[in-house]
Amino acid sequence: MYEFAVAPAVTSIRRRGVVITAVTPDTLGGELELEPGDRVIKVNGRPVRDYLDFRFQTGGETELTLEVRKKTGEDWELEIERDEGEDFGLSFEQIVPRQCANECIFCFCKGNPEDARPSLFIRDEDIRLSFLYGNYTTLTSITEDEMQRIIEQRLSPQYVSIHAMDLEVRAYLLGIDKSRAGISDKLARLMDNGIEIHAQVVLCPTINDGEVLRQTIFDLAAHYPRVSSVAIVPLGLTRYNTDERLTAVTPEFCRETIKQVTAIQGELRTQVGTTFAFLGDEIYLRGGSKVPSRRHYGDYPQIEDGIGMVRSFANEFTAFLKRLDRRPPKDTGSVNGTIMTGKLFAPVLEEKIAKLNERFGTRLDVAGIENHYFGGDVSVAGLLTGSDFTKAADKLRGDFLVIPRSTLKSDEDIMLDGMTLAELQRNVGVPVYPLDMRAFGEWLG
Repeated sequence: MYEFAVAPAVTSIRRRGVVITAVTPDTLGGELELEPGDRVIKVNGRPVRDYLDFRFQTGGETELTLEVRKKTGEDWELEIERDEGEDFGLSFEQIVPRQCANECIFCFCKGNPEDARPSLFIRDEDIRLSFLYGNYTTLTSITEDEMQRIIEQRLSPQYVSIHAMDLEVRAYLLGIDKSRAGISDKLARLMDNGIEIHAQVVLCPTINDGEVLRQTIFDLAAHYPRVSSVAIVPLGLTRYNTDERLTAVTPEFCRETIKQVTAIQGELRTQVGTTFAFLGDEIYLRGGSKVPSRRHYGDYPQIEDGIGMVRSFANEFTAFLKRLDRRPPKDTGSVNGTIMTGKLFAPVLEEKIAKLNERFGTRLDVAGIENHYFGGDVSVAGLLTGSDFTKAADKLRGDFLVIPRSTLKSDEDIMLDGMTLAELQRNVGVPVYPLDMRAFGEWLG
C-alpha cells in the first residue's frame, strides 16, 4: 500500500522541467522568445522540478544558462546576462501535489459524499505546499531529497501534523506502522537547520486527549521558539465517516478541553512567554465559551487553521462600526437582505449585525443554516455548499443574499458540491454576494 500510494506522486514531482504558462510582454522572458508551453529543464546545469526550483536557482544570479525544451520539441540552451533582481516575467504551471501515504482514521477525505468534486479526495502530503500555503504534512514519507530541499531552499516555516508525540498513539491515528510514525528525529533535523515549525493536533476524544495531549504540548514547547506554535483543532465527523474508532466531539468534551488547555497555557506563558498552544475557535463555540482576547493570539500564527478567526472578525467588525460612525454610508435604510452562515458562527454574527441595524438603520437578517451536504457534526461556515444555501431559501429575507467568501474556491466561483455562484443565484432568485468581513465593509460603505 505504501509504495502504491507514494510512487505516482514522486514520479510527478520528478518529471523533467516546469512548463511556462504565460510570458509578460516587454520582460526578459519575452526578449528570450520564451512562450507558453515551453519547458525549462535546467538552470546552470541543475534540474528544475517546479517553479520553486526555478526561482531558487535563478535568485540573485546575473549570469545564467537555461536549458529549454520548446513546445515544438526543439532544445535550446540560452546564455543569459541580466541585471540584479531583473524579473523573467514568467508564470509557470501549478505544483502537482505529492500524495499522502497514510491512512489517518480521522481523514476528512473519508467523510466526503461519493459525488463530491474529485479534488476533494486528493490527500496532499507536500512540503512545498506546506511552505507556500500552510498545508500540513506528517513527514511520515518524506524523502531524503525533500528533506535536503527544505533545508537548502529555506522552505520555512513548515506546518507539521503531529497529533501525538506518543509514538504508539501517533501510529494509531495515522493508520501506519510505528516504524514510519516517528517524528522526533525529523523535527530535530529541521530545527537544527533553522527551519521554523508550526504544529497541529487533530483532537480525537479518548485517543489523543487528556494526558496524551498534555505530553504532546509540553514535548513541543520544549523546543520553543523553533517550534513556534501548536494548533489544537477538533475532530470533525460527517455522516459518511462511520469509523467506530472515532468518538464525536461534544459540548462537554469541549468544555473539559478548554479547562485543561487554559491551565496549560498559563504554565506556558510563565515558561516561554507566549500562549504557544492554541485551541481552535470551534472548540470555544461548541463549548459555549467566549473566545479569548486579541492579546491571547499574538500575531495569529495559525489563523488559517481556524485559530483566532472569530476574535479577528469581532475586532474587525468593531473597527468597521467606528469607521461608519465617522463617515456614515448613504441610504443605509435601503440595505435589506440576508446573510447566511454556519450554525456555529451564526450567534456571533447575529450579535454584531444587530448593532449595525440599530445604529445605521440597515435591515439585515442572519440565518444560521444546516449543512445537509456533509451532515454529521459539520457546522462551520466554510464547508457550506450551494445545495445547503438553496435548501435554506425559505429563510431568505430582503433583496439580496450574502454568503461567506470561504465557501468558494480561491480561484473560481464554485462551491464544494460543484454548484457555481451563478447557479446559486438562479436558484434563490436574488443577487448573491460572497464576502469576507473586509469586503463586506467596503461593499456596504
